[in-house]
Amino acid sequence: MDFFKRETRIDFMAHRLWAALLTFALIALAVGLLSLRGLNFGLDFTGGTLVEVGYSQAVELDRIRSALEAGGYPDAVVQNFGTARDVLIRLAPDAGEGDALSNAVLEVLRADNADAELRRVEFVGPQVGEELTEKGGLALLYALAGILIYVAFRFEYRFAIGSVAAVVHDVVITLGIFAGIGMTFDLTVLAALLAVIGYSLNDTIVVFDRIRENFIRMRKGSAVEVTNRSINQMLPRTVVTSLTTLLVLLALFLVGGELIRGFALALIIGVVVGTYSSIYVAGSAALAMGVSKEDLIPPPKEGEDAEDERP
Repeated sequence: MDFFKRETRIDFMAHRLWAALLTFALIALAVGLLSLRGLNFGLDFTGGTLVEVGYSQAVELDRIRSALEAGGYPDAVVQNFGTARDVLIRLAPDAGEGDALSNAVLEVLRADNADAELRRVEFVGPQVGEELTEKGGLALLYALAGILIYVAFRFEYRFAIGSVAAVVHDVVITLGIFAGIGMTFDLTVLAALLAVIGYSLNDTIVVFDRIRENFIRMRKGSAVEVTNRSINQMLPRTVVTSLTTLLVLLALFLVGGELIRGFALALIIGVVVGTYSSIYVAGSAALAMGVSKEDLIPPPKEGEDAEDERP
């Protein structure tokens, strides 16, 4: 427990070159996965029909897929929903809509297994899905633009660029992982991404605030030394915040059910990469652009002696 009571002396910035290489490699991998595999968009974005079916006993998904393919639905996406007895079936908009489609699907499934029971049917038109996709992308862009403006006024433009770089890093890595594992990307995951932006920005702002204070207070020391000192001072707070948040998110992911699993996973990834980016992406980017003590120390007021301005 001494870790949380004393200031550490870890030389984070000594490894910023290796961290930069790792960061670029992860971003390149994430972009590659997004380009090659793409996101598995949920019904909210693609449109179509969602049919939830329950069984009295566990069923094999391959058997259901084969039955649907034989029944004229070869492109149906089939997955378990919570338990092995609950199944979600996603159908494209061109497969039909409404009660006629759900009844037809249920007949196909009952021909293979009489225990099939219809639980829920949802339909989203393709126009609505396209509109949600557009507005979701705009929400992310507006959030990034607002962050850039706020941090530029609050601190310094190089810190603003560093904070936006950290947020973009977190979002791209999270999207890349979702593309890699093929988990459904729906409105709940989009909401989690916006929450990740807020979490990452908060962590970065706290570190930048301490860097600004230390630039003013520490009369000796380079920009690298001041940044290292600031990160070490905030490290216990960052670790405690991240761990307590992760405990809650892990509980949601493990026992929260299928509907909230994507949301929880996106936040788990965001908390981990957000903590990393607050240390190595935001701070390193500001240092790489040459931020210095002179950029942050307020100028002497007119009529006051410069010596009186010493902190």
